[in-house]
Amino acid sequence: MTQNTPLSSRLPLPSEDVTLRVRSAAQLRARGVSAAQTSAQCLPGGPWQQILPGVYLLHPGPPTGRERLHGALLYAGRPPVSARRAPARLTEPGYGPGQEDAYGEAMVTGVAALALYGFAAVGPLGALHRIDVLVPRTRRLRSARFVEVLRTAVMPRAVRVGEVPVAPVERALADAVAATAEAADVRRLLTEAVREGHCEPAAVVRELSEAELLGRPAVVGAVDALLAEGRAAAEARLYAMVREHGLPDPVWNVELRLPGGPRLGAVDAYWPDHAVAVELDARAPRYGVPGRRRQAEEDPQWAAYAAKREQLERLGVTVVHLTPRKLREAADQQATVVRTALMAAADREPAAYVMVLPR
Repeated sequence: MTQNTPLSSRLPLPSEDVTLRVRSAAQLRARGVSAAQTSAQCLPGGPWQQILPGVYLLHPGPPTGRERLHGALLYAGRPPVSARRAPARLTEPGYGPGQEDAYGEAMVTGVAALALYGFAAVGPLGALHRIDVLVPRTRRLRSARFVEVLRTAVMPRAVRVGEVPVAPVERALADAVAATAEAADVRRLLTEAVREGHCEPAAVVRELSEAELLGRPAVVGAVDALLAEGRAAAEARLYAMVREHGLPDPVWNVELRLPGGPRLGAVDAYWPDHAVAVELDARAPRYGVPGRRRQAEEDPQWAAYAAKREQLERLGVTVVHLTPRKLREAADQQATVVRTALMAAADREPAAYVMVLPR
């Protein structure tokens, strides 16, 4: 294709594909459309319009929510100025760079990402006035019009929702919470994330902690609601696991106690005839990145868990420790763990007699 080729044959034709209705300047150049020709198409009354710096909508009407989203990614994903003189790589037949190249490392985050995940609390994508896009901290890129550019030192691994790169739910939630001032709105977002099974409370709290949001007044009460919702969801999964995998019925949510002695602590499920207890670990991380040995040892709640388990096992009670994530992602494996513990009871020394009290 040369400069003598008629302009009409170089221009992208209208398409049902949103990625072909919104184009970057680089993609148009790869198609053979010069900057001057692009400007002429965007004159008042013309067939195109510029919706962001270097991003063009190839029809005269208002952009749809998907077109704005694609335009935001094209804007945030454009290469630095020093790299823009390199020839475009023609990975999309007839149209220039493919979308993976055009988006670069940029990904949608915040409320727009939650809309793509299907959160009812944020409404449809087309109704949003702002689209947050996450880019590496080294990018020198300003927010523009409906695009809010957020920078981070460590880019998370993007999740593909359709063809759109989106931040993981926990990160998108943290970015949405950072831009939300109303406690009721924060609470709705966090509880829906857990209630609908998008993520686990611990992962959300970790992201909020890393973003230094846990101390905000609008977040404090919402986190308590989040943890309560997470425990309720985990308990429901535990009930379902016992029922669906044919395990014997335990007694639920009870307190164990030595006759005439001290309380041994509460457990979520207990099989008295087998001396097997199940305990859910629905704690939120308290110190930065969870899982490090020193941090776990310094967590007083974890210390209480460990002390209770050690005491029960000295009395011959087998304690099976389950996490909400394991119940959600591998309930069949967790049912096998519990069944194995029940079957092994016959080969163990009889446990000490413990009283079972309502919790």
